[in-house]
Amino acid sequence: MKPGIDNAIHVLQRDLIEDHPDDAVQLLERLPPAEIAEVLARQPVTLTATVWERLSPDIGWRAISAMEEPRATEVLRHMSTPRAAALLTMADAQSREAYLAQLPATTADELRAILSYPADSAGALMDPRVLLLRPDTTVHEALARIRALRRRGVRMLFVVNADNHLEGEVDIQDIATASGTTRLEEIQRPIRAVINAIAPQEEVVDLLDRYRLTDLPVVDAEERLIGVVRYRNLMAAAEDEATVAMQTMVGVSKDERALSKVSFAVRKRLPWLHINLATAFLAASVVGLFESTIAKYTALAVLLPVVAGQSGNTGAQALAVTMRGLALREIRVQQWPRVVFKEMSAGFWNGIAVAATTAMGVWVWSGSAGLAGVIGVSMILSMVIAGVFGAAIPLVLTAIGQDPAQSSTIVLTTITDVTGFFSFLGIATLFSSLL
Repeated sequence: MKPGIDNAIHVLQRDLIEDHPDDAVQLLERLPPAEIAEVLARQPVTLTATVWERLSPDIGWRAISAMEEPRATEVLRHMSTPRAAALLTMADAQSREAYLAQLPATTADELRAILSYPADSAGALMDPRVLLLRPDTTVHEALARIRALRRRGVRMLFVVNADNHLEGEVDIQDIATASGTTRLEEIQRPIRAVINAIAPQEEVVDLLDRYRLTDLPVVDAEERLIGVVRYRNLMAAAEDEATVAMQTMVGVSKDERALSKVSFAVRKRLPWLHINLATAFLAASVVGLFESTIAKYTALAVLLPVVAGQSGNTGAQALAVTMRGLALREIRVQQWPRVVFKEMSAGFWNGIAVAATTAMGVWVWSGSAGLAGVIGVSMILSMVIAGVFGAAIPLVLTAIGQDPAQSSTIVLTTITDVTGFFSFLGIATLFSSLL
């Protein structure tokens, strides 16, 4: 190409980028990434930063990757940190860190802060590698972008304006059935729900369930689309949290696996087994307080495991339901009165039903109406207490900033054994004249 023509094109591109950045973005997004990088590299970085910030992150990142590293680093340095972060989310961890290492320390720290969201927030759960499509994008172009991204399981695509603000959503099935020349604005649907990146996980669950969504768009403080929370990812996170809770509830390290070394398993389990031993002695000491009563009425010793077993099962049921509610963010600590009252009520009514059956069986076995009455009252009392503590233990641990699953079963077993033994033997001692 002649120098004069080349200079003219250069000037026209400069004017377009400087005076009409939105139009420039629409034209550039239709070019291969290498050509985008070539066109923008001809202009000063201070001039092209606005265009880089408006490019869809997947296209922008592929164009950045096509540039020499020093030039790419300079582009990232001149972009606003939220938009630079949006581009970096499209990179793998190794490439991202390589670019961050080349940036000034202050800029790199700001980007890392944006890229790391609080645990259990929408930002931490989202998939940042989301396609940002324009209203005038054709179905043919959208399909090419999907193939270039090489992502499986994409169900919903999102349409944004020049500032990356949401305008609508398009189901992948509508893309598949539309003609190649159809523009997305012709088949897009209204956005049903959106969430801020720092919103807690319980809000994510609430919106996904309320609107029956498979994909929930996530926006930043400027209402720009930065990612999507996918329902399957949320369920996977909840499942992982629940499986970890299963181990920590009984004093097993969350890091232990089925094929971990024996030495590791022993080192992690032994302290909690000693704690469990201490609590067992505590329960035994309660029984020791009523040694004379047991010696006089030996039937009490036979029935002790019945009371302890029922109260233990009641507490375990309440604990499991409460732990699941906390893991899936169905409940919050502030709702503790409702949760505790519900489990207390369940323990009371279940206690009455179980107590009636137990009392009848004890009366048939022993022929003592007094013993049947004592175990019936004790059963109701111990099951109510077990329900209260089964719900309260994980809620209290959460309120004080501790892991609600951390060996809660050991604590609960101690409480249910102590209260069960004490209620049964205490009531039997008070009404020993009826035995």
